[in-house]
Amino acid sequence: MPRQGPYPPPRRRRTATRWRETDAPQDRTTARRVSDENECMPQPRILLEGLGIGESPRWHADRLWFSNWIAQEIVAVDLAGERELIARMPSFPFCIDWLPDGGLVIVSGREGLLLRREPDGSLATHADLSGLGEPPWNEIVVDERGNAYVNGTGFDFPRAEFAPGNVALVAADGSLREVAGDVAFPNGMAVTPDNATLILAESYGRRLTAFDVGADGGLSNRRVWADLGDGVPDGICIDADGAVWYGDVPNRRCVRVREGGDVLEAIELDRGCFACALGGPDGSTLFMMAAEWGGPAGIDSTARTGRVLTAPAPAPRAGWP
Repeated sequence: MPRQGPYPPPRRRRTATRWRETDAPQDRTTARRVSDENECMPQPRILLEGLGIGESPRWHADRLWFSNWIAQEIVAVDLAGERELIARMPSFPFCIDWLPDGGLVIVSGREGLLLRREPDGSLATHADLSGLGEPPWNEIVVDERGNAYVNGTGFDFPRAEFAPGNVALVAADGSLREVAGDVAFPNGMAVTPDNATLILAESYGRRLTAFDVGADGGLSNRRVWADLGDGVPDGICIDADGAVWYGDVPNRRCVRVREGGDVLEAIELDRGCFACALGGPDGSTLFMMAAEWGGPAGIDSTARTGRVLTAPAPAPRAGWP
């Protein structure tokens, strides 16, 4: 049976302390702190709704910025829910991050281009990724030194059969090269605060994979940072305790794990969680991009089930993005 894009059907959930079922109905959002039977996290609230599929959320300049797939928009929203349309994109997928000089860069996935938004709002080519792999290209993270890591799906998602993907480096000096391959549908990436480790979500691998980051930006010492069991990671972020939050679409949840895979918190949603980010004035607000997922055909749908959800987090943001 063909896979439904990067989101295989969920396996039966474990019932050990690492993950527990809740009795709440599917149309309600619940949050449970896994480390303590009697302590629950506050329920998330809706900050913004009526979106397509929200992706690559980033807290920047006192607002949450994100890609609004289906609607083909880049949007910024403040904590009062006031939104601004930043740009319209002709391609899919498209993900965003910032260079150290404040420049917004956008992955234009189908074209295999990394674009840079100019002061006048126009888009210029920052790097051409087309020679390093088949489109579409997917997620991006830029570290403190200005090295931009962009990953490619490895096959013509959602139309072709699966093939392994890769990670490319657009270095601060403008050079371009592949730094990792054989990735089982690469999704969210994050770099630790010391710029020493890159963590990558492998959706088909049901794991978070870590690499050492070299002085030249190269990746080495590949290893499993967390085996997620039934988890299917999409977008990720790191907190100051060294834990990682990941969005999970088929299991409809956002989960916080420590290295090794122990689950610390889990927030169950009534729709898939595509990505998450930490931000807000003190970095301790968790933003979750949630939407209904109907398979690859839903990417071209006119449905607007996307929401930005928020919840207080136990530790503030750290690292990049």
